[in-house]
Amino acid sequence: MSDPKPMAFVDLKKQYEFLREDLDKRISQAVRHFSFIQGPEVRELEEKLAKFTDLQDCVTCANGTDALTLPLIAWEVKAGDAVFVPAFTFIATAEVVALRGATPVFVDVDEATFNMDPIDLERKIKKVLAEGQLKPKAIITVDLFGLPADFWTISHIALRYNLYILEDAAQAFGGEINGQKACNFGHAGATSFFPAKPLGCYGDGGAVLMSDPYLAKVVRSLRVHGAGAEKYLHERVGLNSRLDTIQAAILLGKFAALPEELDKRETVANWYRQKLKRVAWHPIVPEGFRSAYAQYTIRIRADFRATLMEELKKRGIPTMIYYPRPLHLQPAFAGLGGRVGDCPTAERLCDEVLSLPFHPYLTEEDVDRVCSALSELI
Repeated sequence: MSDPKPMAFVDLKKQYEFLREDLDKRISQAVRHFSFIQGPEVRELEEKLAKFTDLQDCVTCANGTDALTLPLIAWEVKAGDAVFVPAFTFIATAEVVALRGATPVFVDVDEATFNMDPIDLERKIKKVLAEGQLKPKAIITVDLFGLPADFWTISHIALRYNLYILEDAAQAFGGEINGQKACNFGHAGATSFFPAKPLGCYGDGGAVLMSDPYLAKVVRSLRVHGAGAEKYLHERVGLNSRLDTIQAAILLGKFAALPEELDKRETVANWYRQKLKRVAWHPIVPEGFRSAYAQYTIRIRADFRATLMEELKKRGIPTMIYYPRPLHLQPAFAGLGGRVGDCPTAERLCDEVLSLPFHPYLTEEDVDRVCSALSELI
């Protein structure tokens, strides 16, 4: 029998109800001072995010994709360069490479964490060097579903081959390794403020975080048409990629609640893990790591997943597949010659993963409802 009250997959309305007073106040203030572009809330937000991550600079921008693009422009990534990206993630991670004219090289992921596999990374770097067609230039790691990648190993590989590391922390703002925050593990970190992210606004937004003063100067210039020290003086070709003031005001309100929400996310994840420990495979969080839990994703037998999703839907329980196809097999990258078997773990995960309803305001009763249905159906 279907449930008359469908659950929300990510309940932004419930979050707003908790934060309404502060959010409404901040939005009202932003509207009244009429500084809709680069208003005071933007700089305040940048300062707070830099301090939170213990980095020197934060440069906000229009969206998470631009946050990945801006460092690549600053590092002069171009045609003939190879940039290594995980095969199991959202397309933006590889898309920004192709838009620079460079070539994304797809790396398989780790079975336990879903993040970039350092062993396959070095294998792919050596393969590119042996072929001699491309110049290895950078690695874009992804902190998938909120969990930082294996940066201790990846950073040693990057040093060995003199490669930039760009940390795609779009899903992991607030994640940690031994107390060190996400966005802190490469030459630059990029995050997204898409509404469903751990720290999200009510539209699009993003940020680049770094401790390289020169890189920060260039990225700050690039986001406003390559602007120089004087108005209408343009030192480089850039983008129009500014975070608007109202979104910054919303983010300031949500940022104040972020530490408590991260704790709540861990609590909800632990409920799922305990209640489903005999039912499904669960994400691994290595010792010393903290996930921001953008999603809670389990693995289900591939031939049963579609049936399970349909049965859960009948009970008012939404689910999602992140992601149904690996990047090396996406039609957009068909010209790169990717084949089945190139990234076997990523291919297998695409057939098996299932993300469950998840947000910091889920109650244990909500989780029990999901877990009871899963236990019955599996």
